Amino acid sequence: MLSQKLHEALNAQINAEMWSAYLYLSMSMDAEAKGLKGIANWFYVQFREEQDHARILMNYLLSREGRVTLRPIEAVRTEWASPLEMFQDTLKHEKEVTEMINRLASIAAEDHDYASSNMLIWFVNEQVEEEEAAREKIAACEAVDGNKFGLYMLDKELASRTYAQAAQLISSND
Repeated sequence: MLSQKLHEALNAQINAEMWSAYLYLSMSMDAEAKGLKGIANWFYVQFREEQDHARILMNYLLSREGRVTLRPIEAVRTEWASPLEMFQDTLKHEKEVTEMINRLASIAAEDHDYASSNMLIWFVNEQVEEEEAAREKIAACEAVDGNKFGLYMLDKELASRTYAQAAQLISSND
C-alpha cells in the first residue's frame, strides 16, 4: 500500500505530466502556425510521450489501490520568438520535471517502498534522455542561428521523429 504522501505526490506528478503535454502541444501548434512543420512534429511527439507518462503513473497508482485525481490544466504559453526559445524553455521545464521525479523517488525511498522505487527508475532514466534531447536541439538551433537554409534543414530533420509508445508500460490496466 502506498503512503498518503507518495499517493498525493504521484497524483501531483500525473497532473504535471498532463500540463507538460499541454505545453508541448502549444509549442507544436505555434511552430506549425509559423510553417515549421518538422519542429511542430517534434513537439507533437513530445506531447504524446507526456500523455503516456501520465498514463503510466495512472496505471501504477491504480495497481497499488490508489485513486487518480485529475485537476484542471493551467494555461500555458502560446507563442515563442524562435525554435531556439522553444527548446530553451523545454530544457528549463524538463529540469523542473527531473526535480519532481527525484522528489518522488526520495519519498519512495523514505517509505521503503521498493515497488515504487523500481517503477520510478524508468522515469529517472527518461528524464536524463529528455534533458539530453533538449540540449541537443538547443545546440542545433544555435548552430543554424540566422541561417534560413540551416533552419530549413533542421526542420526537415525533426520531421522524421516518430512516435514510439511505451506500450508495455501503458498496457496494464487498460
